[in-house]
Amino acid sequence: MSLNHQATRFSCSWPWSTLVLTCDGRVVCGCADPYAQRVLGDARTQTMSDVWTDDTIRDLRADLNGGGSAFCGDCPLKLPLPPPDSESGQDAAAPRPLDAGALPSRLYIECTAACNISCLDACCAPETGITRTRQAGMLDFDLFTKVVEETGPSLTRIDFFNYGEAFLHKRAVEMCEHIKRRFPQVYLYTSTNGLALTEARARQLVHSGIDEVTFSVDGAFPESYGRYRQRGNFEVALRNLRAMTDEKRSAGRDLPFINWRYILFRWNDSHEEMDHARALAEEIGVDRLTWEITDHPESAYSRRFAPGTDDHTAIRREIWDDSNLGNAIPGATPRARIDLHRLVPGLPLLGRRGGRLRLRPQVKNLSTRPFPAQASYGRRLVRLGAQLRGADGSMRNRDHARAWLQATLEPGQTHDVPIEIPLPDTPGRYQLTLDLVSEGIDWFEACGSPTTSAPLVVW
Repeated sequence: MSLNHQATRFSCSWPWSTLVLTCDGRVVCGCADPYAQRVLGDARTQTMSDVWTDDTIRDLRADLNGGGSAFCGDCPLKLPLPPPDSESGQDAAAPRPLDAGALPSRLYIECTAACNISCLDACCAPETGITRTRQAGMLDFDLFTKVVEETGPSLTRIDFFNYGEAFLHKRAVEMCEHIKRRFPQVYLYTSTNGLALTEARARQLVHSGIDEVTFSVDGAFPESYGRYRQRGNFEVALRNLRAMTDEKRSAGRDLPFINWRYILFRWNDSHEEMDHARALAEEIGVDRLTWEITDHPESAYSRRFAPGTDDHTAIRREIWDDSNLGNAIPGATPRARIDLHRLVPGLPLLGRRGGRLRLRPQVKNLSTRPFPAQASYGRRLVRLGAQLRGADGSMRNRDHARAWLQATLEPGQTHDVPIEIPLPDTPGRYQLTLDLVSEGIDWFEACGSPTTSAPLVVW
């Protein structure tokens, strides 16, 4: 658990972007509110637009503009602010408009607060009584469709989970199908322990249109898995995970993107077990294996991988929160070499102000996974990008230019990728940096892939 809840001066972006629908129809402010103590409204009696524009959330935004809010209580999502600038007297919390539009851009949907297992000292474990804080066991399907219809046109993302195991709801897969049928532009994500699925439902989920699925499986052997996922079944979780990857492969689909998330504890963090997880992930065919670092519960967290340790540094590219590109499967982290051939090596690139510079770099895939030139959803699309910097290296435009790969770049392959660079209107010396970018996620540089830079002179 984060200690950010102790901050007396803090910021938060949630009230400007996100709402959470609980399974009984109440609307809360953040996913870190397991007992629904910070209620903004009720979808059963209000429209989602009414909740989003009501005085309750507007007052919260006003408080956050001032650097804090009693409404937030012990929420661990708080981002502490530095103290005000003593010299200028300016506060570090930049005011944002109280009007955040008619509707949010992101929505969490909680199908149920119930769970089929009991995770060690977890706030959502059945023993904590979280279900007693909800007035319904399962989200009403008609209420679900009402909320989706009201918010869908404004949404860019739906997180189809909150507290509880979403797929305990008998119509959960049908809900996913409904979202993608009505609003295909919404990025639909879910996280599951995988145990409430059957192989048939797991295969159906592949065809629902969902964009990304995370399986939480915290161990590579049944014994270690069961120490945290108490009453869980390691074999069932892997069987359903495998059913999804097999169906995705046999159907020739690039979606959903399938993650295996593995929380590191002191009993599952050995070299042997982590290497076994890597091998299992490769054999099952998941897209991504990532480690999650936690400091909770106190008796269980991995001391070996505590932040600041050498072991933590060694796997920093494989950690869930470090980069959405990171991958613990050997060789699967995106990595490329970009060669920019010039007639006279060492001389700067030259161009006239306001003109265009045409380059033809060669890109080689140094990873074990293909770089897709096309994708069902843009977040998995890979393109060549150019960043414009000043002569001193300062960033001028991170998204200065883009170029499409001419075909999917398979592991070990090299392709020419023509790119056209618009030149600045101001003459001078610049620096051009080339890198690949996984659209909607991050630049390859974020996970350690080398970039290629060249000086640029504009006359």
